[in-house]
Amino acid sequence: MSKRLRAGILGYGRMGRSFVAAMRESNLWEVAAIYDICPPALALARKQVPTAAIYDSPDAIFSDPSIDAVGLFTLADARPEQIRRALANHKHVLAEKPLAADVDTEWQLAREIETSERFVAVNLFNRNAWYHKDLQRFIADGEIGDLAVIRICHMTPGHMPQEGHDPEGPPFHDCGMHYVDVARWYAKSEYETWHAQGIRMWGYKDPWWVQAHGTFANGVVFDITQGFIYGHLSKEQPHNCYVDAIGTKGVARMRHDFTTATVELYGIHQTWQKTAPFNDKKLDVMVDVFGRSILAGKNLGFPQARDSVVASEVSWAMLNDAIANVPPVRGTPQEMQQILEHRRRLVNGFGLPVKNSQLVETR
Repeated sequence: MSKRLRAGILGYGRMGRSFVAAMRESNLWEVAAIYDICPPALALARKQVPTAAIYDSPDAIFSDPSIDAVGLFTLADARPEQIRRALANHKHVLAEKPLAADVDTEWQLAREIETSERFVAVNLFNRNAWYHKDLQRFIADGEIGDLAVIRICHMTPGHMPQEGHDPEGPPFHDCGMHYVDVARWYAKSEYETWHAQGIRMWGYKDPWWVQAHGTFANGVVFDITQGFIYGHLSKEQPHNCYVDAIGTKGVARMRHDFTTATVELYGIHQTWQKTAPFNDKKLDVMVDVFGRSILAGKNLGFPQARDSVVASEVSWAMLNDAIANVPPVRGTPQEMQQILEHRRRLVNGFGLPVKNSQLVETR
């Protein structure tokens, strides 16, 4: 193509750096400008993206008419104003989730987005995953009969209390909303009932593990388990991540360990297995479909604001149900401090994970 889409990046933390890397590998995008408030992040941006303008204020990015889209990789409490400024300046938006730190503001933003003439994509990265697409094609082909049960588990040694995600909420919202979205996507229906139970690990005030189960309006039942409690101090780090789609006639399932994903399909006509690279956040897919959508003038498959807001609202409600059900306490604050100190030794000065480590972020 003769002209690439020009992107302005707000936030050069872990997700901002990852999106910039994906955009720079794409023939659709030019990273034109980067903003952050952190001097070390700005210095890193100058080193890694020497062709981009680097700013310690976002004003120049919003006012630049040559910038087609902004990437919002700041925290949730900063996003509402940034989204509104982007829309007011006629820019498309690629945003991290959730759109805001509270549900009322998220719904207000969704309505504003839906009446604007700009595209706003939200990083519900599972919707870009090859393994979910394989499972859903198999289900759509009728190989498992009618979908009856969707089971999702995501347990890892992920981020801990005090590690900087307060505006996004505890893990069942910050991370769990992804899996609330996945279950709804598979069920093709809205949540109707649920019950949730949590546990307050290490005596911390919020439950760091939650299991919710219930029903969708169309009769599909679900259970979702999410927790960043899975072997933080074990000699070798484990993960337990899966999706089971159980039908009236067969089963479609997936497992992954953040390196590879394995799909196993047990249908009435076919039985097969596929293992391929997990591809982390699938950001290459996200920036590609978002860019092609802007150029085509229609949504070619990117996740939208309304999907993010529904997932955020329901995950908050399930988390609050777990809290109302009086989560028991296991472990001590001393154990939590031991884990935090261990994790601090696994990141460098910019908060980047040490090579071969998956301990810093698995959301």
